Amino acid sequence: MSQAALKQDTQDRIISTSPGNGYAVLGEVDVSSPAEIKEKVALARKAQQSWEDMGLEKRMACLRELIPLFEKNKGEFVKRTSEEMGMPHGLSTNLVDGAIEQLTWNLENATKYLATETLHEDDAEITEMTYEPRGVMACIVAWNFPLPNFVWSASQGLLAGNTIVMKYSEEVPLFCKFLETIIAQTSIPKGVVNFIYGSGKTGDALLDEKLDFVSFTGSSQTGGHIYKRAAESFTPVALELGGSSPGIVFEDCEITDELVEAIFWQRFLNSGQFCDGLKRLIVHKSHHDELVKKLVDFAKARKVGNPLNTETELGPLVAERQVLKMEEQIKDAIKKGAKIVCGGQKPTGLSGAYYEPTIITNVTRDMRVWSEEVFGPALAVVTFETYEEAIELGNDTPYGLSGFIYTNSKETEKKALRDIQAGSLTTLGAHYYRPQNPFGGYKASGIGRQGGKIGFHETCQIKVTSRKK
Repeated sequence: MSQAALKQDTQDRIISTSPGNGYAVLGEVDVSSPAEIKEKVALARKAQQSWEDMGLEKRMACLRELIPLFEKNKGEFVKRTSEEMGMPHGLSTNLVDGAIEQLTWNLENATKYLATETLHEDDAEITEMTYEPRGVMACIVAWNFPLPNFVWSASQGLLAGNTIVMKYSEEVPLFCKFLETIIAQTSIPKGVVNFIYGSGKTGDALLDEKLDFVSFTGSSQTGGHIYKRAAESFTPVALELGGSSPGIVFEDCEITDELVEAIFWQRFLNSGQFCDGLKRLIVHKSHHDELVKKLVDFAKARKVGNPLNTETELGPLVAERQVLKMEEQIKDAIKKGAKIVCGGQKPTGLSGAYYEPTIITNVTRDMRVWSEEVFGPALAVVTFETYEEAIELGNDTPYGLSGFIYTNSKETEKKALRDIQAGSLTTLGAHYYRPQNPFGGYKASGIGRQGGKIGFHETCQIKVTSRKK
């Protein structure tokens, strides 16, 4: 358990600490009481109808005010992200830019995707489909991409006419407080966007209230719990959950510097703390030794250090609990015969939740690094001989969030993109991180989608009306 969560359980405050600076205390935030949660839901309920009645153009105008505020306060968002959750300065900067890009796309496309559609029309009657807001949304999000998580989880629902009650992870309460002050500077009416603070207990208390939709980003375990709670009241959900994504390097793939760099960052970006990262590398046996050696050389050349340093490429994990869990997974692999060819320990000279980029070979399916999601800088490597074996290994997971295909054969590429069970797939040189692309997964990786036109529709009730002319 993180220091923040531990102190919250003994007090009614969240103590925020710096994982990149020896867990130095950054500040504290009051945990929202059940009465405060009830009040925030009531505020959202009271504001919802008038927010809907404002019409889309006025709602767009309100949310558009966020863009210059995000740009003006970019440096503070970056600093708080790097300081509180350990993301390197450069990546934090890119993610603020990405959040602005996503919000801009949502604003530019809301009119098109929320417009009434004509399904049938003749001389006597017309049938239309309209997209109505669901009402009050709960948005419960993780800590790993703080500003994008607000845009992904909340902005499309707000544009559709919903009001929200939002809870960030207890690992980033100060970031959330700062975001709350930024939103208060816009003309978004009181009660439309509401924040609560706390751990999973606070999220459970929110689920006790009457809600019309729940959007959750986080672990599959917690997502399953939320799904069961929501089912009790037939509350619809969108769940963006964990992943253990395969990266398959086929025999015809050339082992280039571009490939090595792509694989490394698809695994180790944000110290491996993102749900759709490449977590299981499945390599044709003819390429194994060469690719592993080049990955090790690339990993050893990376700068691990203070996330506020602009030269840092890999920062700490978000909390000590993340390091401890990954260490347990790696110890299990070693005990069962795996080999650590790179990393496998905490770096010297750094105080905090640091861990070296780690590459593990001789991995077997009974190891936790294969069967579980590894949310940290560790990559499991296995080999295959046939196409069928590669696909079977790729799909040998309870998850299905994303996948990475590396081949020079268009035929193999087409087959693999069809056969891998995942919500988003990409090949070398391409990517699916675009505002217009819906995001979500198969199996235990979630239900529903965020982003794109489908993301708008997830937050809406779909109504079909037929009337005489």
